[in-house]
Amino acid sequence: MGNQLRRPLGRPKKVANELTTNDKILFLATELFLDKGYTNVSMDDVAKYCNVTRATVYYYYKTKNDLFTEAMVQLMVRIKQQIIRILSTEEPLRFRLFKLAKAHIEATVDMDINAFMKEAKIALSLEQLRLMEISENEMYFALEQALQAEMNKGNIPKSNARLQSISFVALLTAGKKLEYEQDLEGLVNEILDLFWYGISSKE
Repeated sequence: MGNQLRRPLGRPKKVANELTTNDKILFLATELFLDKGYTNVSMDDVAKYCNVTRATVYYYYKTKNDLFTEAMVQLMVRIKQQIIRILSTEEPLRFRLFKLAKAHIEATVDMDINAFMKEAKIALSLEQLRLMEISENEMYFALEQALQAEMNKGNIPKSNARLQSISFVALLTAGKKLEYEQDLEGLVNEILDLFWYGISSKE
């Protein structure tokens, strides 16, 4: 994972020196984990990157697993907030989905999310995995609510909004494999066509 990683959808806009010590550790540890992967980051690396002592990091987080879990949970909380912000406007649903899809692909351009999470999950406890799963489900729920609201208004046919929200994210993940083969907006439109014609028509 390169150092030129674009700012993920949920990465805080604040600079590190505006944060509390705990938030600074979370903020910068998230950058390290996203840039280098779970296995390649140690607590010493985090302390050095945050310009704090190793003891300070351990004061807030007993283990790397605890730090990673909290960093990812807070990242997903911020992503959920961004999803809500993008989808809560009065713009047509397809346009809102376009903006969300484009932001997602831009934010994860240099990341293999599946590989990134796979290497971490091997080391995490069942409770830590549960916390991350809850946060991930809440991200899907934000999209699900927006789709359900459009169904209730009669703008799209009624269907399983939960399944559709998961399917949309899955299409974005699949589309990332083509991101270097065509322009971004063209790719996003193709992804949206695959998704949109499935939800806007019963034919």
